[in-house]
Amino acid sequence: MFLEDPKKPRSKKKLSKAPKAYDNSLFMHSKDGRAIRILSEYLYPQHHLKKNNVNKFIIFFGSARIMPIEKYNEKHKNLIDFYNQASDEQKPLLNEAIQKFEKQKVMSTYYDQAVELASMISQWSKGLPENHRFHICTGGGPGIMEAASKGAYLVGADAVGLNISLPFEQNPNPYLSPDLNFEFHYFFMRKLWFASLAKAMIVMPGGFGTFDELMEILTLRQTEKISRPLPIIMYGSEFWKKVINFDYLCEMGMIKDIDMHLFEFADSPQEAFDKLIPQLVKIDQIEVPTGVANENHQF
Repeated sequence: MFLEDPKKPRSKKKLSKAPKAYDNSLFMHSKDGRAIRILSEYLYPQHHLKKNNVNKFIIFFGSARIMPIEKYNEKHKNLIDFYNQASDEQKPLLNEAIQKFEKQKVMSTYYDQAVELASMISQWSKGLPENHRFHICTGGGPGIMEAASKGAYLVGADAVGLNISLPFEQNPNPYLSPDLNFEFHYFFMRKLWFASLAKAMIVMPGGFGTFDELMEILTLRQTEKISRPLPIIMYGSEFWKKVINFDYLCEMGMIKDIDMHLFEFADSPQEAFDKLIPQLVKIDQIEVPTGVANENHQF
């Protein structure tokens, strides 16, 4: 048996270069790479927002399930057609589903109103000096998010979308500006961007997700973690007063009287616009030329 000469170098195959750490997909997606992924969700949006001169958000929150009236009517027709072709055994359940769906028709009106309000704000903002302009920002998905993005799009303004990866796919709506369409993995990083650049918030009717965003911002304002002025418009007073009894919270001492001034209600695009714009002018110290009327939604 022959032993290798320990002084003689062993024959080795030529090694390829190891990937750089930031190019190593296995590492970047590992537990140890989490800190870098989190940092990326701060630095990447920061880079693109700065590149596009975007630093002031008007946030629209609301349900992803609210659909435009045309889509509602199409779904309603399909339900009726299915009912007419159903067996007698199926009809009671289908009738119940149709009645429930018909109650939701009123929610479609909020889609069109979100489009109108976002258009009004965007049109007004376009008339401001570039360093004072505001951008419509949403969660980037369907429903009210799509409606607000569409409102900006219709008047030629950019719309920001802070989308989130979910187990059930949520695709970006088609009205977002391509370079301002972001996809987040971490909810808390997405929330950071909403909160840090928000100059006002319009909260349309919605479910758990909308409640989450609303209560978080209200808490940050209440505790003065957000100490700057931040107008919050709760759109659709009938809806909001039914689902949250703020007066009872106050009566039971769960919130203070002063907390009721953290938000206000509006029931039409014009009412919301008229409440919001003077506050933005004051907060951002926008100089309004003397004698210039608020014509076509512009100062």
